[in-house]
Amino acid sequence: MGLADQLTLVRVAAVPIVVVLFVWDIPGHDWWATAIFIAAMTTDWFDGRVARSRGYTSPLGSLLDPVADKLLVLTVLIVLVGEDIFPGWMVAAIVAREFLVSGLRLAALERGVVMHARDLGKLKTWSQATAAAIGGFAAAGAWGTDAAWWALLVALVLTWVSGLDYARLAPGLLRGRATVSSPSSPSTFSRIPHSRHPLRYAAGGSGAPSNRSSDASRA
Repeated sequence: MGLADQLTLVRVAAVPIVVVLFVWDIPGHDWWATAIFIAAMTTDWFDGRVARSRGYTSPLGSLLDPVADKLLVLTVLIVLVGEDIFPGWMVAAIVAREFLVSGLRLAALERGVVMHARDLGKLKTWSQATAAAIGGFAAAGAWGTDAAWWALLVALVLTWVSGLDYARLAPGLLRGRATVSSPSSPSTFSRIPHSRHPLRYAAGGSGAPSNRSSDASRA
């Protein structure tokens, strides 16, 4: 297992630790939970950098990396609803969008098409992480809940704007008419050879896995 995969697993392992610290009523628990969350999220930048610099490919990384960021960030947002930091409807709207776009991505993969991250998707991911961190500081008493609310509102808007950006291109994809590029969105989709299909590789088929990148988690 390479360093990039190990860093991805750090984010997955951080999820139960952060949850327990948020709900465990011991001195400074919210501070510790927030600090571990921020530290875990920084590994996303490092694992992508390591993978690109080494040309590293891994079936584990290809499958797990897109899930790790969403799992960590969305879990913290949900926990902070229970802490009365975030409104439940806002977090529910964010979670709903993530499920919808993830479903679209799986449908694309079944057709041999990779959905690449767009700038809005990358900005969306970091806006969610920032809102979660500010919410953690609010839970710790460092900031008021107003700051957390506004940060989450920005994340919510970016989340749905980026989601609608993908949804605009979904009908052609789901009808099997998606192309490698389009004038309005030249880098959203690309086709992959059958022998390199991620789902086929994960199921034990032959062929090399696709290059590992954290971009998919930011769609």
